Amino acid sequence: MNSLIHGPQWVAIWQLVAHWSRQAACERIARLAQFWSHVESGLLAATLVALVGLGTAGAFSQLAGADELVRHLTLVLGMLGSMLAARHGRLLSIGVAQQLLPPEARSSSEAYTGIVSATVCALLTLASWQFVATEVSSSSQLAFGIPRIALQAVLPLGFAVLTVRVAWLASQRTWLRLACLAVAVSLAAAYAISEADLAPLRGYMLAVLGIAMLLGAPIFVGLAGIALVFFMAAGDPISSVPLDHYEQVTNPLLATLPLFTLAGYIVAATGASRRLVRVLRAWAGHLRGGPAVVTVLSCAFFTAFTGGSGVTILALGGLLMPILLGSRYPARTALGLVTGAGSLGVLFAPCLPLILYSIVAQVPMDEMFLAGAVPGLLLVVLACGWGIAVSPAASGRGRFSWKRAAIATWRARWDLLLPVVPLVLIFGGYALPVPAAAITAAYALLAGAFLNRDLPRGRDLVAVMSECGLLVGGVLLILGAAMGLTNLLVVEHVPDRLASWLATAIESRWMFLVALNVFLLVVGCLMDVFSAIIVVAPLIVPVALVFGVDPVHLGVIILANLELGYLTPPVGLNLFMSASRFGEPVMRVARASLPMLFVLAIGVALITAFPALSLALPRWVSLAGG
Repeated sequence: MNSLIHGPQWVAIWQLVAHWSRQAACERIARLAQFWSHVESGLLAATLVALVGLGTAGAFSQLAGADELVRHLTLVLGMLGSMLAARHGRLLSIGVAQQLLPPEARSSSEAYTGIVSATVCALLTLASWQFVATEVSSSSQLAFGIPRIALQAVLPLGFAVLTVRVAWLASQRTWLRLACLAVAVSLAAAYAISEADLAPLRGYMLAVLGIAMLLGAPIFVGLAGIALVFFMAAGDPISSVPLDHYEQVTNPLLATLPLFTLAGYIVAATGASRRLVRVLRAWAGHLRGGPAVVTVLSCAFFTAFTGGSGVTILALGGLLMPILLGSRYPARTALGLVTGAGSLGVLFAPCLPLILYSIVAQVPMDEMFLAGAVPGLLLVVLACGWGIAVSPAASGRGRFSWKRAAIATWRARWDLLLPVVPLVLIFGGYALPVPAAAITAAYALLAGAFLNRDLPRGRDLVAVMSECGLLVGGVLLILGAAMGLTNLLVVEHVPDRLASWLATAIESRWMFLVALNVFLLVVGCLMDVFSAIIVVAPLIVPVALVFGVDPVHLGVIILANLELGYLTPPVGLNLFMSASRFGEPVMRVARASLPMLFVLAIGVALITAFPALSLALPRWVSLAGG
């Protein structure tokens, strides 16, 4: 009897079953990936909540091992945040050459950077494992009986996840992703079992890293990779690199970064932006140039808490642009004003770059908070002045109303108190920086939940915390990776040699300051503010001391210049944020921002030329305090 189903029909059925099987497998993988994504986000949010709780408790009582636990939770948060950043392809990078490549060459460059990045991450996994293995015998307990080694283990685990994820970002093709991962793991394994002399290959390995950086490899890959290359070439243990990472990220003050950043993200996620804009419009909207003043002050307030990460433009752009256009500002002027004002506030406490510089340069945080106040106000006044100067002659301004101003102020009272909380706690001597940051974050959460009642809930709140952790994780990853390279440079006396060479090449302090500003403007064109601080500050501080530049004044100069970097292509963050928010081409946004860039450059020149703008307030407070 003939078969009812012929050969071609069997093939068709087999293809259909195979298709269903592949589709089911893909759906299972997608569900598993989504579940793991929720787990990561939940762990990150829980870590932030624990930091807030322990930090706040530290202001009122002393729990044995709590301070060490806070430091190690910062380490956990940093690794979780970097894993999240890698999952979304948002690890900070330079990638200048990547933008110049033709589209057909970009897939090859992505595969190249993926292999290099995954190899560095695999070596960091190996080095972290070696570091943790040496800590097992000496591990102690933190608060609540938590073993120190349990939190240190996040280093090899985190770098292993980063290895997989940066390899996965190398291509859209599964086989090429797996090939990148296999090459990276094989190279790390070959190093682990080999005793070959790698010194002759040092130059080649550094060239490979340099090309990968230009093509878009994450910045931490370049920093950690350089340190790894030198250690491997010298035959020294590479476990020194994660050891430096661990010591830097568990810095006693570093927990202030995620805590203050969380406060800013909470504020940005609530209705605080609308309330603040209403207050400023009520008090200044009736004046000539009032809408510009409202724009500048609103952006400065929000940037001080969101860290200049572009959140200001996303949160306020939709509110401020209609106000400016409704007041008959030309569209180009309004676009440039909002984009330029989005960087103001970097010099005001407790902005993330301000804190980061104080940690990297080992400058007292309270001094940096005070030092940035007057220069920050100067930039705000200059920006307001330009906004008033270009305001339309008749802008449809209303009349001032005491009643409207009082009502708007009352409704925003809890938001207006937010910057007061950390300043009173720190400068009043009531709390150290970490507890003050924790109380500020707790205040932002409680005010949003119970006073203003507009705090996101459930998954939305976890998403806000995840976004905060993603930013902080990327910064801490670079900070930890840079520490290994910095220590290597110190051992090789590179900063001392650089200072000696510049002392002979540059004749005066003024020439050094001019050269410094030009250099920082170039850096601001190529790197984001966080990476620039971490990479540049350790090299510049020793050199500046040779020319008699105070490290506090130097920090203000660096941050003021990097503010300009937000407005300069090719990686000016505010340009891209504004272009995305308002649907405009990046170059049109850049041209619209040129007047604001020029105005802020005048402010930077004044800040550089007159150190008293930065140093007078800290010295006065120090004398007044005794």
